Amino acid sequence: MGKTIVEKIFSKACGKEVNAGEYVFASVDLAMIHDITAPLAIKAFKEIAGENGKVWDPGKVIMAFDHQVPADSINAAENHKLLRKFAETQGILNYDVKGGIAHQIMVENHVEPGMLVVGADSHTCMYGALGAFSTGIGSTDMGAVLALGKLWFKVPESIKFDVYGKLERHVYGKDVILKLIGMVGADGANYKACIYGGEVVERLNISDRLTICNMAIEMGGKAGIVEPDEVTVKYLKNVRGLDISFDFIEELKSDDEAEFQNVELDVTGMEPQVAKPHRVDNVVGVSEVEGTKVDQVFIGSCTNGRFEDLKIAAEILEDEKVAENVRLIVIPASKREYLRALKDGLVEIFVEAGALVEAPSCGPCMGGSFGLIASGEVSVSTSNRNFIGRQGSPEGKIYLVNPAVAAATAIYGEITDPRKI
Repeated sequence: MGKTIVEKIFSKACGKEVNAGEYVFASVDLAMIHDITAPLAIKAFKEIAGENGKVWDPGKVIMAFDHQVPADSINAAENHKLLRKFAETQGILNYDVKGGIAHQIMVENHVEPGMLVVGADSHTCMYGALGAFSTGIGSTDMGAVLALGKLWFKVPESIKFDVYGKLERHVYGKDVILKLIGMVGADGANYKACIYGGEVVERLNISDRLTICNMAIEMGGKAGIVEPDEVTVKYLKNVRGLDISFDFIEELKSDDEAEFQNVELDVTGMEPQVAKPHRVDNVVGVSEVEGTKVDQVFIGSCTNGRFEDLKIAAEILEDEKVAENVRLIVIPASKREYLRALKDGLVEIFVEAGALVEAPSCGPCMGGSFGLIASGEVSVSTSNRNFIGRQGSPEGKIYLVNPAVAAATAIYGEITDPRKI
């Protein structure tokens, strides 16, 4: 019987052939911790390795501050101080507040096809866009990884999503994943590896693939993966200077005889999608919520804060003004993406339109930093979750959209179909 890409990656990590459903003790290639989850992970690590214990491999542990940066409280500042000391003592790479969102940092600088990567954050599944198996784990599990470099896993079964047809104007990867989540439900892929393929996915750039893999967790997925191809190789060459051989890429791909659960989606004629409050699987076409008044628009996050997303929004906002009584917050996902936006003139477009452009961070995405909403307010956001209280008051509402819908909405002050502009 053939193997899926997931089974191949776990077989490599275990040093033997393994199959879906098996429990394995697998070696980890990279581990990521950030300012929210690291303190508990470090506490668990010290309980295992001792107060003066050393992490298993400093070169494979990456730390970043992204959720509360710059420090927005004394507690956050003290937390950052503790983490800086740990990183210095252990000799691990700490991007501190300078790099941006941890997930974007990881794909720009560290993750490679075929790796087994863990992060103490649920959206670690994003890295699968580069052909890695990456998954979020709890802080206590991360403590074990820091000490041992290994972790117990159940090798997941896989769902193969075949996306075909032709995307309409102003319909993107964000709409594809919202539609899929709406189809299968918030628990439709529980502990499954979500493998995205088909002619539509093959045509998507890495940014859109990152968006799709990022939200695998929103349907319960253990990981999101796009099998590596020429697009992957080109991205790694241009961004990282890596030369990945096509033979290696071909070996990683799932075998023809591999077993999958199959889900098909024809995107032909599909309009931009919107996840209504307060569930990510509460998905409708934009036409069903057009005219909904909004108070804030957020363009950013690890889901849609890359240059490609900002470019989409800027093309709509150019020579326009943000509606009166609407706040538009734009946050690039990383230092690299911020500089690309600066050099291309996008930041100037946003500021002239009336937006606040902030330094790379998670921003209001999880309600941990600036840009929170008050009771009764409505936020339209390009981020990944619209749970109650996610961006501030539990009495507020969050609608999830693509960058084009967000930009059009900011101009008119109500949810707007960008195809009509």
